[in-house]
Amino acid sequence: MNTYDKVQPRLLLSSITLAVLTLMNSATAQEMQRVEVTGSSIKRLATEAALPVSTIKAEEFAERGMTTLADVMMALPQSASLAPSNAGSGTNINLRGLGVNRTLVLLNGRRLANEAIADGYANLDVIPMSALSRVEILRDGASSIYGSDAIGGVVNFITKRDFEGASATAQYIQPEKSGGGDEQRLTLTVGKGSLAKDGWNVYASVDMHRRSRLAQKDRAELSSTELLTSIGRAPTLGSGGNAMPANFTTATNKTAQNPYFASGCVAPYSIIGGKNTCILNNQEYGTALHENEQLTFYARGTKRFNEDHTLSIDYMRGQEFILAARNPTNAVAVNGVNATLPSTSKWYPGASGGVPAVAGLKGEPLTVTWAVADYGVAVQKDKQVNQRIAVADENRFGEWDVRTGLVIGVSDRENYYDNGFFTGQGLLDGLKSGALNPFGLQDQAGRDYLKSISVDGQKNRDSRSTFTGVDVNASRSLMELAGGSMALALGADIHRDTTRDDKLAVQNSVTYLNSTSSHGEGARNVYAAFAELDVPLTKQLNLNLAVRDDYFSDFGNTINPKASFRYEPSKQIMFRGSANTGFRAPTLFDAYGYRLPGATGKTSAKWDDPLLCPGGKPGVAGTGTALPGFVASEVCNVALPKQVGSNADLRPEKSRGYTLGVVVEPIKSLTLSFDYWNIRMKDMLANLPEQVYFTDPAKYQSLIVRNPDRTINYIKNVTMNLGGQKAGGIDVSASYDFPRSDYGNFKVQLDGTYLTQFDNQLEKDSEFVSNVGRFGLASNGTTSSLPIITYRWKHTLKLGWAKGDWSAQMTQNYNSSYEDQNLVAQQYWRDIESYKVWNLTTSYKGFKNIQITAGITNLFDTNPPVTNHSGYANGYLSSAASPIGRSFNLRGTYNF
Repeated sequence: MNTYDKVQPRLLLSSITLAVLTLMNSATAQEMQRVEVTGSSIKRLATEAALPVSTIKAEEFAERGMTTLADVMMALPQSASLAPSNAGSGTNINLRGLGVNRTLVLLNGRRLANEAIADGYANLDVIPMSALSRVEILRDGASSIYGSDAIGGVVNFITKRDFEGASATAQYIQPEKSGGGDEQRLTLTVGKGSLAKDGWNVYASVDMHRRSRLAQKDRAELSSTELLTSIGRAPTLGSGGNAMPANFTTATNKTAQNPYFASGCVAPYSIIGGKNTCILNNQEYGTALHENEQLTFYARGTKRFNEDHTLSIDYMRGQEFILAARNPTNAVAVNGVNATLPSTSKWYPGASGGVPAVAGLKGEPLTVTWAVADYGVAVQKDKQVNQRIAVADENRFGEWDVRTGLVIGVSDRENYYDNGFFTGQGLLDGLKSGALNPFGLQDQAGRDYLKSISVDGQKNRDSRSTFTGVDVNASRSLMELAGGSMALALGADIHRDTTRDDKLAVQNSVTYLNSTSSHGEGARNVYAAFAELDVPLTKQLNLNLAVRDDYFSDFGNTINPKASFRYEPSKQIMFRGSANTGFRAPTLFDAYGYRLPGATGKTSAKWDDPLLCPGGKPGVAGTGTALPGFVASEVCNVALPKQVGSNADLRPEKSRGYTLGVVVEPIKSLTLSFDYWNIRMKDMLANLPEQVYFTDPAKYQSLIVRNPDRTINYIKNVTMNLGGQKAGGIDVSASYDFPRSDYGNFKVQLDGTYLTQFDNQLEKDSEFVSNVGRFGLASNGTTSSLPIITYRWKHTLKLGWAKGDWSAQMTQNYNSSYEDQNLVAQQYWRDIESYKVWNLTTSYKGFKNIQITAGITNLFDTNPPVTNHSGYANGYLSSAASPIGRSFNLRGTYNF
């Protein structure tokens, strides 16, 4: 019988023969010791964990000039995270490129409530950075302790255990070039009591961070017409579309025209497009980095009753505002009625409003494609608040060390129309009455009318997700073996997840966004039990096996084992490895989110409708020709309607993974490690990559739904069970401490990942396609529409120096070269250059109670790599590189 079909909860534990010390101990305590003694040869190897864990201490955030956890995640060689400026939901972490839904984020070893809309991952921006002690990254997946859904790995943010005194920090980052992108951070931490002396401690930390908007025009050189033309994406290839001044067609002439084309359109709002039209000037409206504000609060109280018994309670509240600026509101059809300008309007070409006459017009109504430029960019405000209270008790009962915990988490997300949004019907009525001018900026009457139909300030979406869980973990020594004590750990946890997502009725009136009101709601209970056994057979060899049994109230039962070993034949070499299986149920959004019958948005890139704009190169926008009777700007080189949302027919996905590594210390102070990792997935939950609908339209014809007039109603792009994925690579780490000298202490460290395989299968039993170092067909449920970046090699190189009160660190973040998409109108082929950014910081702590750090980010002012990928309208790899350029960083800390 298929275990997923069972309807009664079943918590079955397989027999256990071999296991490690509880993963919670080995992944935390052992790894923490490993980091503290880095560079001490034999002792380090003796305490090396069997599982590959990376640790970043909080002190290193400052040493490397990091201001947010997004900086931390982007620098991880194992991470394929997108730059946060391209993620409207905040910052998420994507280990191994397997998808943000497959990376488990923890705070002090326990889960948070997920981001409220997608409900599949945590937003890192709400985690209190100033309260952190370190970040640990478990690089192999499917943790038996934390959850079998952690297919890509686990990221555990660990706060300070206690804090006494007071500390305040101010930080300022100023780009060298003019424009936005500056950052400010203020933190204050206060605490009282000593766990060691008083047996108790209470502390609290508040952290404020702000980044201003960096407009695309602030870095115009990165997206200039000359640059875009040189890579095959000349802006003038576009024609028609919504612009200011508006383009227009008539009932008898479907070729778009513009009364201002002959005079060069209207700067800076539009530029000359193809075929006698004007097009929107992306340089004027584009955003390189969204404005972002974060405010986090963290408080923790701990009471130590005796040597074995400690109780702690902590509370976190993280709040974030993201102001996402986008192209101006467009006047679009409402209920099938187009935006029409009658001849009675004074703004009709050649009439009293001063709009130039257009030859051939005889007073017939004009269908206009108009962008409302008067308010500039349209801005949406995204507000997120994530709260969590956690109670943890550590005690000893007889021979058992027992840990219990309670977590209650709530994540709220609200979206608002902040600036520049209007009702669609109001725009159409204003054109019809003559109040609105589609060919220029408005007069006072027009501005008053726009104000009357504005929806600015109104909430348009309200979402909430919750997490409530209890857990217990007990461990003890069983017997003495040749290598030490055999230890057993048993545990269980129960948690409930809920989600609710409401698109409010006001969305029906803002037709420009092609979104309508909806409601999605879902919940599940998860019951789990796990066990681990540590068997130190000899002083040199530890073997292990762990097992986890999960029951999902909506998807049934699953049992997933995990095995690992550590073998140290000598003090200079250690071998380690692990193997696991994983199981991930669809997220609550994927299974129960909104479901609407039509389009819910637009494609992220522009495409040619393969039926109505045929004759071009498949997948290359702007190469087809519109069929007679159809407007080229509506069917060629245009963003097309797309349907996303949940799917009731989804199945869970499964995985198998393993690691095999070696750690060596050939000479004193030099440590090297190499860990091979391999992950196989099937029934992968994801959306089809957008480009496949247009590169192979015959194959995906059934997913392109058309209206009676043959225009596209929507492209079905909801979450589906796709085929499989195969990923593998080698993590490399090297650390060397130079001999002490009169010039100070020098250290060099390298952490990198070499990708050996990243193959995707879009349908079951179809061909696997490689995505290593190229824009292939990778699709894995990542929330952003931008593609997954699978570099062949990625590393962080750190050069450190310290002498007395002075220290300095120079860091290089490196991404290897990449094959470009090359779906452009011309016969064109290019590669994306490698990207290497150097950062330099210097610190001084010679003043009493004061530490100062100054640095330069992007020391050599390296521009982001250029790409002709259709998803990057700005022409550079904005999802993986910063457009800010060289910036200066100053940080000061005062300890009271």
